[in-house]
Amino acid sequence: MTRPTRSVLNKHSKTCALVLEGNEIKFRLLAERTETGNVVHVDWVRFTCLLRNAPMPGVETLFPTPTPDVDMEPVSEQERTERGQRLLRLRKLLAKLPNAEFAPSAQAMELAERVAETLGEDFTVAPELRKGHDFYRHRWSIERNGSEVGWVGFLASGDSPRQQAQAKTMHVNLYGTACTFAQNGWRDHLANLIDDVGGTLTRIDLALDFFEGITGGMERIKRDYENGLCDVAGKRPKCNMVGDWCNGKARSFYMGSKEAGKQTNFYEKGHQLFGEKDATSWLRAELRYGNKLRVLGTDMLRRPQDYFAGASDYHAAILREAKPAMQALPEPVPCEAKLAAQTIEAEVTRNVRWLRDVAAPSMALAFEHLGTDAFLEMVTNQNVPGRLRRFKQTEIRRAYSSAHHRTRKAASAGHAFAQA
Repeated sequence: MTRPTRSVLNKHSKTCALVLEGNEIKFRLLAERTETGNVVHVDWVRFTCLLRNAPMPGVETLFPTPTPDVDMEPVSEQERTERGQRLLRLRKLLAKLPNAEFAPSAQAMELAERVAETLGEDFTVAPELRKGHDFYRHRWSIERNGSEVGWVGFLASGDSPRQQAQAKTMHVNLYGTACTFAQNGWRDHLANLIDDVGGTLTRIDLALDFFEGITGGMERIKRDYENGLCDVAGKRPKCNMVGDWCNGKARSFYMGSKEAGKQTNFYEKGHQLFGEKDATSWLRAELRYGNKLRVLGTDMLRRPQDYFAGASDYHAAILREAKPAMQALPEPVPCEAKLAAQTIEAEVTRNVRWLRDVAAPSMALAFEHLGTDAFLEMVTNQNVPGRLRRFKQTEIRRAYSSAHHRTRKAASAGHAFAQA
């Protein structure tokens, strides 16, 4: 019988589905704690490797046995299994690809198979090539129970210099679901795989769950921040509050910044999983590391509790609160000053080059016809351009002089070359 979309029964069914899914996730997280003795859970992983370092597929993949295009039935008793049929479809798909895409596609498929193997027998590679994400042209999807839980991207979606460089890489993105339902020991196996292919971690999320809530709840987190308990090296990280703080629902408290490669989100996990009728006090502290200004080592997969404790004294304190007996050796992931300086230089140089090449003619015209006072009134007290707002004025000032000299020198060289 067909029922209206908004019927009470349908709403009840959706609520039941949320509860079942939430309970399954909680059960898996508790099982992981029992198996590993570790309370810090890896909840997201991304890494990149060079195409030349990616694993090479086997002979049967590179030189598949010819089969009629219309025949999708298994060709032998061995391939009468579900896995055999899937591999057969994959090989046929590879055989139809253009020559320039065949080798990268085959390597990406092999990498996806190896990643799926580290996650466990419940994970497979989907037997169809899909549109890529994050400026990659294609992706192989890693699935569990028919749903995508990760992917391997390869080849670039454009021809710009940056994307030409990206085309020489492969990228693996594993969602939280993959990390939650992976087999015991997957973190060590994945770390070894990343090392084997010379990969670079680009993101890793480390989660600490308080299933029964934390003393003081979300208001305590906010109060601790205001009282300076979350300060790092005498500096207070940026903060952002999201959700219904007035009524105490679906709240998140962010500290740190993605731009600096370290951000922690304290949020009501129970409400996320069970919906508005959440009766739990489940709170999660989720620490996200990115590689913008930091070098992320694969030991972060092997020893997540040490790297969680190393984020700050406050992270170490709440880890002890979650499990007083845990002996974590705080391992910080410092912000690379050289990388930060290079980023500032690049952004300021881009700004100066735009000013010279795009805005300068209009500014010169305005200066000539408006006069000094009117011109200065127009250009002073302006907001800092968006891409430079994350830097301090002193940092911009230091970078501006060298950027002006560099772009002026480059422009002079180009002009001399044109005259010659």
